[in-house]
Amino acid sequence: MQPSRSRPGQGFLCALVLALTLCVSAHVRAEPPSSDQLPLKHVARLLAAHAPVRIAAFGSSSTQGVGARIPTAAYPSQLQIVLTTALGAREPVVVLNRGIGGEDADDMARRLPRVIAEHPDLIIWQTGSNDPLRNVPIDRFVQETIAGIQQIHAAHIDVMLMGPQLCRRLDGKVSTTLYRDALTAIGAGMDVPVIRRHTMMQAWLNEHVLTEQQMLSPDGLHMADAGYAKLAEAVGQDILHRAHPALLAMDTPAR
Repeated sequence: MQPSRSRPGQGFLCALVLALTLCVSAHVRAEPPSSDQLPLKHVARLLAAHAPVRIAAFGSSSTQGVGARIPTAAYPSQLQIVLTTALGAREPVVVLNRGIGGEDADDMARRLPRVIAEHPDLIIWQTGSNDPLRNVPIDRFVQETIAGIQQIHAAHIDVMLMGPQLCRRLDGKVSTTLYRDALTAIGAGMDVPVIRRHTMMQAWLNEHVLTEQQMLSPDGLHMADAGYAKLAEAVGQDILHRAHPALLAMDTPAR
């Protein structure tokens, strides 16, 4: 007998996402910018001054690089290569890999102050993958993510969020979409760019950029070398776009 394809409790989940969106929207300005117009102000000023940039890639196994054949195939190492190639030697970029496999929102909330204490110029926070697997309550996930962003902003550090990956293990969980939607709502409410990894990976498959075997490791959860390399390329392009002087000027109020 085939298992039911119904999704019990989906109406409740949708209602909760809506409530979270409304709650987070309290932070939204009267005329919020579109998501692709959110600048990385601190990084932009450093690049304009040809100063070094330190990026902390903070997250769980997708940041650590589980599934990659060698550590340098993980996305943070590949991101450093992408940015260094694009910017040249005058604007050195260091990407610190601060990923620890298996961590959820509770673990990251405890560890984030240590990452902030390293004084990076940008934190790329990959989150929301282990939480549905561990059934971390969505309200706690949202509260801890918002609190973490507030800590990062208070330290005058730019931040980007990175959502969960496309994979068989996660897509089989009813609640996975809820965490992705919550991150999107948090980003919209707090003017924080969100790297929508699931959408990005689906596009790679649809456009035949990568096959599933190239993109994902055999465990059905983690990315593989080609997936990490493509992710680094996409994130690097996004950073350069958001650190462009024209985008920074557009976000600066007229005097």
